Amino acid sequence: MTTQTAPAAKDLSTPQTGRPPHTTAVSGGTAGADQPAPDRGRTSIADVVVVKVAGIAAREIPGVHDMGGGLSRTIGAVRDRVPGGRANVGRGVKVEVGERQTAVDLDLVVEYGVSVMDVARDVRENVVDAVERITGLEVVEVNIIVNDVHLPDEDDPENTTGSRVE
Repeated sequence: MTTQTAPAAKDLSTPQTGRPPHTTAVSGGTAGADQPAPDRGRTSIADVVVVKVAGIAAREIPGVHDMGGGLSRTIGAVRDRVPGGRANVGRGVKVEVGERQTAVDLDLVVEYGVSVMDVARDVRENVVDAVERITGLEVVEVNIIVNDVHLPDEDDPENTTGSRVE
């Protein structure tokens, strides 16, 4: 949530909207002491908020092994190993955010043996529910690309236990 309360703060707003870049006004409140408290001011949601909510919601579904394309997963695996580094919950998620609506694109890797259509349906439902509940934006579409299948015998880089020789 982005608010501008300090007059001395650097103004990062865009001239067209008066909002910080990469944010969307969700409620266009008004100013004035005569207004009810919930209507005083404006609420803006940064695009990264929608990305993170959608990424977490998609990963909650059984059958989703990972997210992102091959290169982004490789870079993410390296990043996850760095001490003090955090997992990138937004990997594999792209969003377009408008004034009251958003569209979400997801790149998934599913587990072998699960129904891709069932996983996609469950992911779509969970993402729509989470984004609408948390941000208040209407989700107009969730596009899913399944770009890989994780096989049971594939070793994950983080699960490698050592060398083949002793």
